[in-house]
Amino acid sequence: MTGSTDPSAPAPQVLAEAAASFGMLASPVRLHILWILASGECDVTGLSEQVGGALPAISQHLAKLRLAGLVRSRREGHRQVYLVDDPHLVALVQSMIDHLSDTSPAQRQADRRARAL
Repeated sequence: MTGSTDPSAPAPQVLAEAAASFGMLASPVRLHILWILASGECDVTGLSEQVGGALPAISQHLAKLRLAGLVRSRREGHRQVYLVDDPHLVALVQSMIDHLSDTSPAQRQADRRARAL
């Protein structure tokens, strides 16, 4: 490789932020939470019921997602309501889930093997 760089390449800071966001999505529970919130707002109790996790654990996941800027919350009376208001994130999550839902695990594995050859 030469010392020249691609001027259209993302800045190192952008790559670092993207990696951090993908890291947040690497947890099945956090991904499930985002999937639910992509459909609309929900409070921690509703998320806990839908995800099947304990309320304190769901709260911790939400705190991490909020600190990462992937979700936000607003007060509605006595409850905190969470939402995803980034259409790009919603599209990314929905696209990946839809893509993986369209094929069986065996087919995805066969496709990976074929691409590796």
